[in-house]
This record gives sequence, structure tokens and C-alpha cells, in this order.
Amino acid sequence: MNSLAEKWLGQLTLDEKISLVAGKDLWSTSAVDRLGIPSLNMNDGPHGVRKEQDGTLLGLSKPATCFPTSSGLASSWDIELMEQIGVTLGQECKQLDVQILLGPGINMKRSPLCGRNFEYYSEDPCLAGEMAAAFIIGVQSRNIGTSLKHFACYNTEFERMTISSEVDERTMREIYLAAFERAVKKAEPWSIMSSYNKINGTYASENRLLLTDILRGEWNFSGFVMSDWLAVNDRVKALQAGLDLEMPGPALSNGHKLKEAWQSGELAVETLDRAVLNVLSVVEKSLGSAGSAPDELDWSFEQAHRLARTAAEESMVLLKNDNRLLPLEPSSLPSIAIIGRNAKYPLIQGGGSSNINPSFLEIPFDEIVKMLDSGTQIIYADGYDEDGAVNQGLLSEAVRAALQAEVVLLFAGSAELEGNDRESMDLPAGHSALLQAVASIHKSCVVVLNNGSAVNMCGWISDASAVLEAWLPGQAGGSALARLLFGEANPSGKLAETFPVKLSDNPSYLNFPGDNGKTVYGEGLFIGYRYYDRKEIEPLFPFGYGLSYTSFDYTDLEVVRKPEEGSLAVSFKVTNTGSRCGKEIVQLYVSDPDCELVRPDRELKGFAKVELSPGETQTVTMQLEKRDFSYYHPAAGGWTADSGDFVLSIGASSRDIRLSMRVHIEFTGKTEITLDANSLLKQWLKTERGLQAVRYLAEHVAEDENLKETILAGKLRGFFLEMPLWRFIKLLSMDGTAERWSDRMMEELFGL
Repeated sequence: MNSLAEKWLGQLTLDEKISLVAGKDLWSTSAVDRLGIPSLNMNDGPHGVRKEQDGTLLGLSKPATCFPTSSGLASSWDIELMEQIGVTLGQECKQLDVQILLGPGINMKRSPLCGRNFEYYSEDPCLAGEMAAAFIIGVQSRNIGTSLKHFACYNTEFERMTISSEVDERTMREIYLAAFERAVKKAEPWSIMSSYNKINGTYASENRLLLTDILRGEWNFSGFVMSDWLAVNDRVKALQAGLDLEMPGPALSNGHKLKEAWQSGELAVETLDRAVLNVLSVVEKSLGSAGSAPDELDWSFEQAHRLARTAAEESMVLLKNDNRLLPLEPSSLPSIAIIGRNAKYPLIQGGGSSNINPSFLEIPFDEIVKMLDSGTQIIYADGYDEDGAVNQGLLSEAVRAALQAEVVLLFAGSAELEGNDRESMDLPAGHSALLQAVASIHKSCVVVLNNGSAVNMCGWISDASAVLEAWLPGQAGGSALARLLFGEANPSGKLAETFPVKLSDNPSYLNFPGDNGKTVYGEGLFIGYRYYDRKEIEPLFPFGYGLSYTSFDYTDLEVVRKPEEGSLAVSFKVTNTGSRCGKEIVQLYVSDPDCELVRPDRELKGFAKVELSPGETQTVTMQLEKRDFSYYHPAAGGWTADSGDFVLSIGASSRDIRLSMRVHIEFTGKTEITLDANSLLKQWLKTERGLQAVRYLAEHVAEDENLKETILAGKLRGFFLEMPLWRFIKLLSMDGTAERWSDRMMEELFGL
């Protein structure tokens, strides 16, 4: 039986089809009233639903719940929480008549300077992919679609609509596409948004390799592909490459171009129909015809706000806590100085297309005051100007305030904005000056940071007693922060990105943001912790790092082999050895020390968040599959795993490995590498066919007896092994005999 979408397709005129592959306006798809085909309303929403009040591009949105931005949510490492947030956002979409939520964004954090880092999860594709999949599953459980973005290799705002990301295939597959692949296969998003940039010279919106060959051919994606807003360069090429929907609309001149291409035969009927059907299939889903729509949840803004508070609590990362200054005890706190304008005018989110008009807004200063005893003296000072500039008068006032208090809370942060990369990792000058001035003269100073990515802390980190990374925590960040500071909640977030000591330590430093129309991904696979590990560079705070008010012990690592090839169950015990209830994020890394190609020292392949009461022990079990041991081999054109030893490591961070075990795994059916006359001799000698052929050459062609004996003894060294095959054959007979019959030899011995 034909689907409703297929029935619609069969009744459409050419003009109607063309209208359906472009938006009706800024935020919706076209409708066809005569057939009862409705439009889809779509709005931004990585961390909230941005439903424009007047339909403008960046106007004031209707009130909605503002959750922590993605950089914070990823630091929760909490899959169940992400799904709950997705469910809530899906329900708000229903309330606001939105059918497609434009998110999540899962581009890798290649550089701390990327202006949209606050919208992205992590520098690691495993963590980003898992968090995105949970988010998508949650939203789509409400029969609301998502749009996974920005596909792909979109890692800078610099010249973002024209710049070409120059990235090799293996790096693209293992790092920049891997999170998308994981989310597509696990969660089946209704749509994917192509990015503005070019990839190796071809616009993402016109990139058939990405949009058709990989996305649909390899990953079996069944939704529609839309453009980012104004990202279409050539509409005909884009449609042919697999871009179904151009946003925003209406089609106008691009519609005329499509019609002309169809009339001339340049655009095949099947190509246009395929795109239309992809869009209509999602329209059909939105009506609930693909399955009954879920029952309405008991939902309110108040309930959503409580979830936003939980999300903020789970996301914040305790970076430093000398002498256990935190948590603060209100009953033993005679005076406290709260310094920094952000305490009263909080930074809760980044700027641009994801900016939310929050349904509520908590003020950190007010929430902290609620926690204090009535007799505690409270001293407040702005510390810096509204624009973050140094104000010597305000700075002096802040120092005086600090000297009057038992404990100082210092608020600082960095506003971040779509369309603009940061110029440096530095905080605004006034914020940095405040932190240096106060931390250097007060022994009990707690720094609270609001930012979307790593910041420079060199000028004050050694003096600060405690540092709490609060990120851009959304509308409920105030009470979440207060609960953490005073011990009503225990910090449990861990960094989803490495914090370097200085910007020049970052692997993309020499190549970011790019020039001459290109940004070269010269660091290859070695992004984030992969680079710091290989270069043996000590970061300020490593990937996966975060402190707690309690402590945890790891014991009893066990590995059980499952029937499926390369499938393992990795188990270990975690014990809360402290005096407070807390949550520990445990991380599983895999190392492949004997791989044929270069691989990072270790790579994240699993994680879990475990809640434990004091003295409680839990057994954690994580599953590994063959893909977790595999790498992408460009010469083979696919994923492969080498038989041999692997090291499994359980860590509290990428640099704090508590348990490890070496396991030997045999893999069958390894992808064959295509070899030719220009392949190196060492590559041929790894194959049985090549090994036998070279032995034949030694016995029947080689003129030099020493070389002949060396070959037969299997003792060829680098001088020969690094030669292309054809050069080696020529070397065997310097009088030209081998060269004259090398073509026949190639065919008979090597199959070339």
C-alpha cells in the first residue's frame, strides 16, 4: 500500500513540487492546500525552543524554558537527563506549534575560539554522539522532529559561508562524521541540516559524497536534508547532490532555475520527486499517520524549570577546591563578599540563533542570599563595567569589599556569539583584572565562571582557592549554583573538552581559523585530548576531569568475551569512599598500540554516570563492539580492525586512569587493501600473494646473490621496504631484464 506521502506525490504539479523543496518563508515549509498538505513550522532549539513572536529572523521569541547550553549539558555526561530534556523540549514544541526543532548541534570543538562552541557538545565524537542521540530520542518521542546539525566539518565562524574545510578522509570519518553517524543510526532524526562551509572545495549543500553516498547510502538515513539558512549556493547542484529542502523560502529565483533545469533535462524527474517525497514523508510523520501520536504529558513551565535546575546542577564542574573550602557552611559564615556584575546580571546563554527568551530567570545573587543565615554580613561590588572593561574605581571597591569578608565569591565570564569567533581565550579585561586583584589578596576566594568553552586562567588560577565552572547554565543556573556552593547538591559534572594552559597548546593553533579561503585540519586525528596525550603536553584541566565533595575508588576490572566477533563486556566496581552522596562519571578508553596506521594513544568508547551513597559499591558494565576497535582505512575504503593486543583503560578522566587490562582479539574478514605497482614493498609483503611473488623474484630474477639471500631469509630492511614495487623489480636486474618483462611479471605474479 502506498503511503500518504506517495499518494500526495502522485497528485502534485511541477510547480507544487518545486514549492515543496523550499521554505514558504523564514520558518516553515510550503503547504499545498488543495491536497491537504500542511506546512511544517521549525525553530531553533539546541537548548530551548526559539519561536519568534513576529516571524523575524532574530527577533524576540516567545517565552520558553532556557536549559544550559550544549557545552554545559555535555559536561553532565548524563544520557537519561538528556533524554528527559528532549522530552520536555518536544512538549514545549507542541505548546508552541513547532513541528521541527533545529538541533542538536554536534560539531567537534576543534579550537576553543570557535564562536559557536557553546552550542556544541564536545571534542570527542563518542560523547557528542551519545548525548545527541539521547536528545533526539527524547524530542521525537513527542512526535516532534529534530534537525541534526551542522553537517559537516563546520568548526569556525570565520568566513563561514565560503571557507573550505580541508580535511583528509580518515580524519573526517573518525572525528568529524563519527558523532553524526552514531546519532543517525541510534536515533533516526527526522532531518539533517547541511552546513555553510565547503568541504575540500565543495559546498556542504552540494556535496554528494556527504549527503547521498555516506548519509543515505552508508548510514541509511531516511529523513530530509535541509540547508542552513541562506546556505544554498547552486540550487540545481544541491538538489542533485541530495539537499532536499532549501531554507528559508520562498523558492523564487531558485525555483525558476529548478524549473528550467527540469525542462532542459538537466534535472531528472526522479531527482526532484525523491526530494519532494523525503519532505512529504516527514510531513506525514508530523501528522501522526506513521503511528499514533503520544499522549500529552503533564507539563508546565514550572516543571520544566525544575528540570532546567537539575540540568544545571549536573553540568557544573568543580575544577579546584583547595583545603576543601567548598561546600560553604552558612552557620559558620559571619560574612561573605559577592563580587562581579554577573552575580546580579547573569550570563545564562550565548547569542545568535539559539538565544532563548526564558520563561523564568533566577539571579545568582538572590539565590545565594536565600542560603545564608540571617546574621551573615553580605557585601556586594560590581567589580567591572557592563561591557567588561577595567574600571579602576570599581576594581578598588571590589578589593575593599573582599578584605571585609570571610569568604569571597567572584563571578566572571565570557559572552559568546554566533557569527564571531573569539580573538583569544582571555576573559574580558575587567573580569581578568578583578580575578587577579582579589584572588591574590584573599585566602578564601571562590571563582564562578560563565563561559561556553575553555578560557585562560593563568593570571589567577594559582591564587584562587576554588573554581566552579558553571558554563552558560540557563534560566535556573542561579539556584543550581547556590545549591552546589552550599552543599545541598554535590558537583558531578566533568569536562567534555580539554582546557589547555594557553591557546598555543591547542592542536589547531597554527591552522585556525584559516586564510586564503581555506582552513586546514593539519592536526588530523589529533584533536583535543588525543593531541595532548600524544604530545605529552600537560593541560590545565584534562578531558573528563571534575572534582566532587566525596571520593571514589575503582576495583575488580573484568572482561567477558561475547559470542559476536570483537564484542566484550567490561565490568568493574566503583565505591564511594567519602562521607557524602555523590555521582561519579566513569570513562572507558581503548588503545591500539600495534595498529598498522597511526592511532591516538587512547580513545573514549564508553561512559556511565553512577550515583552512590557513602560506602556504597556498584558494579558498572560497559559493552564494546568490533567498531570500537576499528579505524577507517582510506586505502581499503572502509572500517577495519587489526588482530592483536588492545589496552582497555577505566579512568576518572583521560589523564586519571584507575584500572587497565591488555586483551588479545582476533578479527576475521579484514578489509583488503587495494595494492598496485606504486604500493610499497612492505605493503605487498604483508600479503601472502605478495610474499610468495617476491620470493619467486629472488629465486628467478635477482642477479645479486647477497640480495637474493636477504630476500629468501626474510631480512629485507627499510632501504628496500620503502620502495614502490615497480622500482624494486627494476632493481633486481640492473641489465634491464626485469624491466623488459616487468609488465608480464606484474600480471602473473601480482595480478596487476
